[in-house]
Amino acid sequence: MIYILTGAIRSGKTTALLNWSKNRNDVDGVLCPDDANGKRYFLKLKSEITFKLEAEAEKEAIVAIGNFKFLQSAFNEANDYLTLEASKTETKYLIIDEIGKLELKNEGLHISTEALSAQFGSKDNTHLILVVRDYLLDAVLEYYGITECAILTTEDLENLI
Repeated sequence: MIYILTGAIRSGKTTALLNWSKNRNDVDGVLCPDDANGKRYFLKLKSEITFKLEAEAEKEAIVAIGNFKFLQSAFNEANDYLTLEASKTETKYLIIDEIGKLELKNEGLHISTEALSAQFGSKDNTHLILVVRDYLLDAVLEYYGITECAILTTEDLENLI
């Protein structure tokens, strides 16, 4: 089953997922919170391992969108991690935070989103949670061919068992 957590920019989607998952042992995936300086980073949920997402120097391989410059190596690590975790049986929920404009251009977390949305679409006992901004929801559904899913808001997370 695929769940799509949607809402406006900076509406608390990532924070809600952090709070919902903190006392669970059946959730994994990659979240993308901000640090104290407002810089985005990736968080491997179950292990709590973090790694830098925003590029600080032009000498590194980057992916740019708007004013943001992200490390290609961070997306590679996140995609690899998500693909690996999807094969583990103890994970009931796998989170990809977030699917946006980069993914719609075959960049960012596109590789894992494409593979896992096809894989999880027909499963009943394991679930994929995709985080998508509200204004991109229809485009993401169409782009990834997602026809069966449940749309969630941050308030709906409490009802997931």
